[in-house]
Amino acid sequence: MEKKKIITGYAIVIADRGWVYVGQIEIDGIICHISNCKNIRRWGTKNGLGEIAKSGPTEKTIYDEYGDVYVPVNNCQLIETRGDLWK
Repeated sequence: MEKKKIITGYAIVIADRGWVYVGQIEIDGIICHISNCKNIRRWGTKNGLGEIAKSGPTEKTIYDEYGDVYVPVNNCQLIETRGDLWK
């Protein structure tokens, strides 16, 4: 039996239809599970998502608590970030 590679970490997840989340991710097979998830409604940046991935939310960033979200891996992109920036 083939073992699946499991990927974990903290990331900004760009999902289909324009949804953008940030949280603790675990990818196992075809599903990306985002726990302690926040939905980023307004980036509040001058330099795009990379700016808040590197430095955390700005004063103008707006996000909402979401709990747990599951996204198909083939419908998302990940930008690595640090969890301590989003507490």
